[in-house]
Amino acid sequence: MTDDSRDNRKRLKIALLLTAVFMVVEVVGGIVSGSLALLADAGHMLADSLALALALLAFRLSLRPADAKRSYGYHRFQTLAAFVNGLALIVVVVWILVEAAGRLIAPPQVLGGMMMAVAGAGLLVNVVVFLILHGGDRHNLNMQGALLHVIGDLLGSIAALSAAIVIVLTGWMPIDPLLSIVVAGLILRSAWQLVGRSAHILLEGTPETFDVEGMQQSLIAAVPQIESIHHVHVWGLTPQRLMLTMHVSLRGEFRDFTAIIRQVKRVLQSEFGVRHSTIEVEFADCSDRH
Repeated sequence: MTDDSRDNRKRLKIALLLTAVFMVVEVVGGIVSGSLALLADAGHMLADSLALALALLAFRLSLRPADAKRSYGYHRFQTLAAFVNGLALIVVVVWILVEAAGRLIAPPQVLGGMMMAVAGAGLLVNVVVFLILHGGDRHNLNMQGALLHVIGDLLGSIAALSAAIVIVLTGWMPIDPLLSIVVAGLILRSAWQLVGRSAHILLEGTPETFDVEGMQQSLIAAVPQIESIHHVHVWGLTPQRLMLTMHVSLRGEFRDFTAIIRQVKRVLQSEFGVRHSTIEVEFADCSDRH
């Protein structure tokens, strides 16, 4: 296990404990005060607790070695966890919107003082959790998914606190569901991006930052024996674990193909971060042409 992985797991455990404990506090506070904003934030914290637990499980499973059934190991489970987390956020958004619509039609009475106390405490807890996760590996999609959940919680606490202040000062009850809708929109945007990125990886899409044409030009410039490169396929088990296959056509005659392949692999790893590549060497016609 790498130091980064250990640190990520430690941060997730602390974040999970804080989130789960305060979720119970918000549920009780939301029911007693009658606040949808608090209940919405509590529902989001429930999704967060499940998301953080799933993220921890993903890190644990990713440490398992490859076997006959899963030759690439379990690294992809981290991406799957991020995808599920994004879908869970969208479900939470739908629930908030449905509940908010009903409360806009018939706004219930809300105990602003209790709502303010619980929302204020929730804001402090979410700030602490955010700082804990923000200090982890922000390039890891699994950690990004967990962090997005917490950002949604942070926004929910700010909205609940703002609604409580308005209710205490003015007694205007519709502010509670209105701010819940605003938070739902912000959460939906982040969730949609997370689902899109993780789905792209699960569908074996070319990594967003990978320049295939630039890679081909760099290899041809670095290895003069290469005449052309084709049938390039690039994907990732995770954003950090890139995989590549391609055909390389060589000019002239060579005996030591291994030396050329090693040179190509060095360029792929040092310049493009590809640690696992399969390269087919060809002369003249492509072997896949019929």
